[in-house]
Amino acid sequence: MNSRFAAHLGWFASLSPESLADIGCVYAANASFSDPFQRIEGRDAIAQLYTRMFEKLQAPRFTIIETVCEGNRAFVTWDFSFSLFGRARLIHGGSLLQLDEAGLIAEHRDYWDAAGGVYEALPLLGTLLRWLKRRMA
Repeated sequence: MNSRFAAHLGWFASLSPESLADIGCVYAANASFSDPFQRIEGRDAIAQLYTRMFEKLQAPRFTIIETVCEGNRAFVTWDFSFSLFGRARLIHGGSLLQLDEAGLIAEHRDYWDAAGGVYEALPLLGTLLRWLKRRMA
């Protein structure tokens, strides 16, 4: 694995409110981030996203499962564990990361099941989604 990717993945695996100060060593100033809910432009906006994550969730943690690298691109599978409203949650997902010439993340795209990962945890909507899944299976 590319040593830059290894360093960046180590940062994600140990991400904390304190380690956010090092985001400039991981993301390019003009980096973009996208997931099923949003698209964000700029390292400062990405830092705010992580700050909100620590404010809203209890004990958020990324566990890196597998990484496949090809040049300046990598696809990483991960588990994201956290507690929300006192309930432990686990989301399985993946990220496509692309580095710039300086070895910083220029593009970060997350892929995960928003319905199973978030919506099913909501009281009314979750009940409906689980019922629909059973009907479609």
